[in-house]
Amino acid sequence: MLQETLRQQLIAMKDVTVLSDPDDMAAHLVDWRRRHFGTAELVVFPGTVQAVSDVLKLCNARGIRVFPQGGNTSVCGGSVPDAAGGAIVLNLARMNRIRAVDADDESMIVDAGCILANVQAAADAEGCLFPMSLGAEGSCQIGGNIATNAGGTGVVRYGNMRELVLGLEVVTADGRIFDGIRTLRKNNTGVDLKQVFIGSEGTLGIITGAALKLFAKPRSFTTAMLAVRDLESALRIGRTLRRGLSGEVSALELLSGSQVDIVRRHGHAKPPMDTPAPWYLVVEISGAAEEQSYRDTLETLLGPELETEAVVDAIIASNERQRGEIWGMRHNVTECNVKEGMGLTHDIALPLARIRDFVEAVEPLIAEALPGACPVVVGHVGDGNLHYIVMMSHEAFADVPDQDGLRQKIGHIVYDAAIALGGTFSAEHGIGSLHTGDMLRYKRSEELEMMQSLKSAFDPRGILNPGRVLPEWTGKEAPHG
Repeated sequence: MLQETLRQQLIAMKDVTVLSDPDDMAAHLVDWRRRHFGTAELVVFPGTVQAVSDVLKLCNARGIRVFPQGGNTSVCGGSVPDAAGGAIVLNLARMNRIRAVDADDESMIVDAGCILANVQAAADAEGCLFPMSLGAEGSCQIGGNIATNAGGTGVVRYGNMRELVLGLEVVTADGRIFDGIRTLRKNNTGVDLKQVFIGSEGTLGIITGAALKLFAKPRSFTTAMLAVRDLESALRIGRTLRRGLSGEVSALELLSGSQVDIVRRHGHAKPPMDTPAPWYLVVEISGAAEEQSYRDTLETLLGPELETEAVVDAIIASNERQRGEIWGMRHNVTECNVKEGMGLTHDIALPLARIRDFVEAVEPLIAEALPGACPVVVGHVGDGNLHYIVMMSHEAFADVPDQDGLRQKIGHIVYDAAIALGGTFSAEHGIGSLHTGDMLRYKRSEELEMMQSLKSAFDPRGILNPGRVLPEWTGKEAPHG
């Protein structure tokens, strides 16, 4: 009777909608790639901050576990419940208001359930830019972006989500409402509490609203796609562009030839470039100058690379259609990879100077461990974030007797190599439930102790997103820490 009693209590609350039918709840109990599944008593949709507070007060008092959910676009199992049962999913989709946009203050205040693309559009309507951009922007929610400290294609110029948040509104596990909605750029009055919640994946509190930083809308955009001879050339060109156009390179995306081939096979649109190459760069420059000025500068900087054939082909978009085609190659990679086969995806970050070292070190290890697999690389090369994907056919993966064991084996190869070069095993996707074991393997005991102390302080009963981020930990030193 837990479900019915709880449902009646929640229905009685003001501004709360509840799903209890299994068919209605089904979409909220599995991730979009259908790799993580769970169960829940109910899916709850609060409509106000106070409603979130009321729900959490009830759940905390009764020890009911709460799994927060935004657009459910996580790739690490962080947005679906576990299979233990006796829990609720708390979805913020109804809380989707743009509360205010202030162009003069270059800020906006939004509900956490706002879709990222709608946030971008609201800023654009006021002549401003909200620069966070990623492939799932049409469905991911801004609260989830903040909770995972999302990255995206604009990090090289604008930073991660952490750099774009001015203030937060958060409800803690016991229902307290932290009103930290401020648009100040400087506030040195004690601990900056918003930073505690950014990247915590709903384990310390439920983000319900945010004050976001806006920027002046660029006067022009210049977008190009380069086919490049080798990885060293691609990295050198990236450095040349960042230095020659300081502060005006807004995106610098690396694609392996294997990734571009997959998009060509499965993408909906005609690819902007047919030239075969081992590596490609997608470059975007934006700012106050005229587009022709950026085109001229880009051509000047690329001239020596074209002469030496380090760049074997280049396209500079001459209109919005061509710009869209170039970005389509980048933003469609995840959808196309799902069609291609099973991708064992790794979201790593490296010092910029060690990217080539990593690729050269890990490729032979993968070839030895998994013959026939195809390495695929998608990288935000301007900030050192690589998505290193080991692609297999669906049939080959289905024949693997221990699929979880294979994932772990390949993951350790990739992550060990990244850690050895001063990198990390998660750059922008978060930890979720997928990487809690890696937290134990790679994080030092002192870090885990501090994180656990925060968890105990903010959520002493452990009801918020249990089993996410923090591992089952005994206090032993991480072997690779």
